[in-house]
Amino acid sequence: MNIRVYYEDTDCGGVVYYANYLKYFERARTHYLEERGLSVMELLKEGIEFRVTHAEIQYRSAAKYGESLNVDTTLSANRRLSITFSHRIRERKSHRLIVEGSATLVTVNLQGKVKRLTPAFLEALSISDPKSQISDVDG
Repeated sequence: MNIRVYYEDTDCGGVVYYANYLKYFERARTHYLEERGLSVMELLKEGIEFRVTHAEIQYRSAAKYGESLNVDTTLSANRRLSITFSHRIRERKSHRLIVEGSATLVTVNLQGKVKRLTPAFLEALSISDPKSQISDVDG
């Protein structure tokens, strides 16, 4: 996914404000899901929300106003009740590494109770054998 750095993304020095990378990660995860036919809006209508339970980020180089960035997102881990997305952000022209990080998410129902990932969701992400990886906490 490509992102252009706007003035609003930066601090007073013209460098991307550190917390904005987490926003870029969020956009990239949504893009990743949509590319696989999963609409976050449709999942919400089905009573499925995502919650970030852990996030990590390592800053490697400063991105600046006017630069174009590429966010590479992969599904790096699938555990019993969570999935982890890894992200790498590079400057588009030079391929300079800007940031690396990850976010672990769980799905919850509309009351905030953790629920298992649906078979359709797992299939769309090409995760095999969901019964051996996921347990049902909805009862």
